[in-house]
Amino acid sequence: MKFKSKIWLTAALACSLLLAGCGTDTASTPRDTGSSVTANGSATENAVMAVDEPVSQEVFAMDTYMTVTAYGEHAQEAVDDAVAEIERLDALLSIGEADSEISKLNATGAATLSEDTSVMIDKALELYDSTGGAFDITVLPLMEAWGFTTEEYQVPSDDILAEILTHVGADQLDWDADSRTITLGNSQKIDLGGIAKGFTSGRIMEIFQKDGVTSGMVSLGGNVHLLGSKTDGSKWRVGIQDPDNTEDILGILEVEDCAVITSGGYERYFEQDGVTYHHIVDPKTGKPADSGVTSATIVSKDGTLADGLSTSLFIMGVDEAAAYWKQHAEEFDAVLATEDGTVHVTEGIADSFTCDADVTVITKD
Repeated sequence: MKFKSKIWLTAALACSLLLAGCGTDTASTPRDTGSSVTANGSATENAVMAVDEPVSQEVFAMDTYMTVTAYGEHAQEAVDDAVAEIERLDALLSIGEADSEISKLNATGAATLSEDTSVMIDKALELYDSTGGAFDITVLPLMEAWGFTTEEYQVPSDDILAEILTHVGADQLDWDADSRTITLGNSQKIDLGGIAKGFTSGRIMEIFQKDGVTSGMVSLGGNVHLLGSKTDGSKWRVGIQDPDNTEDILGILEVEDCAVITSGGYERYFEQDGVTYHHIVDPKTGKPADSGVTSATIVSKDGTLADGLSTSLFIMGVDEAAAYWKQHAEEFDAVLATEDGTVHVTEGIADSFTCDADVTVITKD
């Protein structure tokens, strides 16, 4: 599964939450700074009145630590149900477990899929079409060639990449949504990791609402999804990690009832012969994306969409990403950090974002 960046979320007055990764290796060694939150608990509650005492549980799934937190009378029930759903979806989608639905599909090349997997396939193919192929679930063989699935990192030759690229492309899939049957193209394998955490966080929000919770949050490997507002009625404060200094934050968003998901090249990478190679591979080149974007944050009520677009806009670069947002502004907003130190923010969240860096607002005009 693909990893996302660390995100700090601060609930001022009611509580203070710190969601952070646990890697502090030097830049010369392989790193996955977004793969987990602190092992001794990703959230620290301070000065919380008894009536606002949260129920929180940490679980390891989808190759990362996840923290589920809920408030209110039914919080324990909601957290228990959410953890059970995380574990169910992990077993369904994991490419690391031979008996998962995705692993069986990759091994046989064809399958009739479950309803949940089918929903994700539909969304993945919609994103493939709308992003011009920037989001592509068939890139798994490329990820394997670079060693990002095994941590046995290597730089594949151009000939190897060229051969793999002939089999990359979601348009080579044969998908029948009505019967939920799928057949992979020649030598194809898929991975839904690019949207799985966002899908899962959205499902948890549904569980919270079903169980009567009106205020809660989930952190899935850095993906933050928020239900409602804080218990005092104010908005949540979400800190976006600085891609140039992973111990600091780039800026703070004040939001409610949405997902905030970031992708960055600093999340997982390795160095060889003085060159850094990150894990966000461009499906068109087979190589780590080189778009000038160093991190892409998506804010949306749709966690699945936010997850897929955080990768897609990182690959697109600022100009193409801005054009895409203008066509889909009702569905999401974005914060894009670039190599020149500029932060680009779409106008829908410009007033909710504070940052010390130079900020350019992307407008619809």
